[in-house]
Amino acid sequence: MTSSQGLHLKTYVFLLFMVTFGPLGDVLLAGGMKKVGALNLQDPASVFHFFARAFASGTVWLGVILLLAFFISYTLVLSWADLSFVQPASSLSYVIVALLGHFFLHEVVSPVRWAGIALLGLGVLIVGYTPPRTTERV
Repeated sequence: MTSSQGLHLKTYVFLLFMVTFGPLGDVLLAGGMKKVGALNLQDPASVFHFFARAFASGTVWLGVILLLAFFISYTLVLSWADLSFVQPASSLSYVIVALLGHFFLHEVVSPVRWAGIALLGLGVLIVGYTPPRTTERV
């Protein structure tokens, strides 16, 4: 395996991590915060209890940890590939978020939203056929 092939493999593996950790973190964080409830800013005691419930939630913490793993993966991928490749390629996470939101959070996803998500998926396929790095290393 050449250095270029290894770089491409690492890039795609960490892109996979990104599109896995990001949506899972988002969904867990959203689900945890829905269980915590809405924030009432008019009562200082309510604000304290809101944050106490949020910080005591294992679901919220797992979501934060997965989002941190996403951020680390994103940082690494950006060190190997162009932003103009990484950002569109990572848009696959929108498809995963919609599916997870629909099936696990029981959110209603309208047909127009599904059409937009399908267009994003098509864009990811198109970007996937381009080279990850078009600039030279310094």
